[in-house]
Amino acid sequence: MQTDFGKIGIGTKESSSGKLEATKVKILGFKVEMQRTKEKVDVGEKVTFTCKHPAKEETIEISSVAYRKGKEIKNSGTWFKLDDEQKIVKGSALACLLTSIKVNNLEETTGKEVDTELDEKGYLCFKAY
Repeated sequence: MQTDFGKIGIGTKESSSGKLEATKVKILGFKVEMQRTKEKVDVGEKVTFTCKHPAKEETIEISSVAYRKGKEIKNSGTWFKLDDEQKIVKGSALACLLTSIKVNNLEETTGKEVDTELDEKGYLCFKAY
């Protein structure tokens, strides 16, 4: 069946693509994966947390965090960057998340309940301030 994309109008139904409410989620696990541009260029490793949201049966993934930097609240991906001592960079978004939930490393995040909020695009991110 050929679809004439040029004649398809704008729908009137609200998207039900799961706009979840900002609430506490439980971290079930994590993975660290290299992120690549469309051109397949490596841009860095990012931590993606698998979480259980109370309003959804399936797990969700969160890979960004809102945190305080100086007097501002910043939003950043949970990039996995190491300092010259092979530790997570102090003051990074990931370090702020770990500090706010009182853990020393990624393994200790499993089982933790963490507050979330909606970022400027309407996606859930961790709240670490």
